[in-house]
Amino acid sequence: MLVLLPPSETKSNGGTGAPLRLDSLSFGELNPTRLRLTEALTELAGDPDASLRALGLSERMSGEVERNAALWSSPTAPALERYTGVLYDALEADSMSAVERSRADSRLVVASALFGLVRGGDPIPAYRLSANSALPGLGGLRSVWRPALEPVLAAAAEPVVDLRSGAYAALARTRGAVEVSVVTELPDGSRKTVSHHNKAHKGRLARALASTPEEPDDLDDMVVVAEKAGIRVERAGERTLRVIAG
Repeated sequence: MLVLLPPSETKSNGGTGAPLRLDSLSFGELNPTRLRLTEALTELAGDPDASLRALGLSERMSGEVERNAALWSSPTAPALERYTGVLYDALEADSMSAVERSRADSRLVVASALFGLVRGGDPIPAYRLSANSALPGLGGLRSVWRPALEPVLAAAAEPVVDLRSGAYAALARTRGAVEVSVVTELPDGSRKTVSHHNKAHKGRLARALASTPEEPDDLDDMVVVAEKAGIRVERAGERTLRVIAG
């Protein structure tokens, strides 16, 4: 099973891994595109003002440009430790047992604007690049990534659960993937879509799917795994799961 996660704009500092080597990342067929983007991003970092404009950042965030300038020399950390924020807090990868973490490193795949797809254990540096960014000479990332990413996702033999946010889902379409929505149930029985805590609920679902001993084969199996983890879910279509918040 592959569980596609969105990345986070915020990323942890430092790391104990060796500097970036693209051939150490999963999905090696993406390396030509990764190389183009990494070189373009480091070159852009040589002009801080242009970098801030291209990345949509203010001057007080110039440290993000410095991170990009050091992409080839800064230390790396596993992807599940590099990305931070609400979803990754709910995922709680640092509290997993060694066996659970090994499963999560294999099953969880982060959709990255810079690296395309990285498994949870892949070593990556801190960087700043968003799905909506456009780099000089390359343009928008959708046109860069779709030709490279969509064949990889289409070739996946295992079930794919898509938890990506809209901007990252637009980088590559996933035909046949299981999609997940989050709703809250009100006292009168009506429901409304959850936006603020959406990421937290998806993080908990990702943890359940990533750490279960037996990989779910279909939606019914996924429902069972989620409910064992205390997550209320239901089938909402042939390829759709609905998480129901309290």
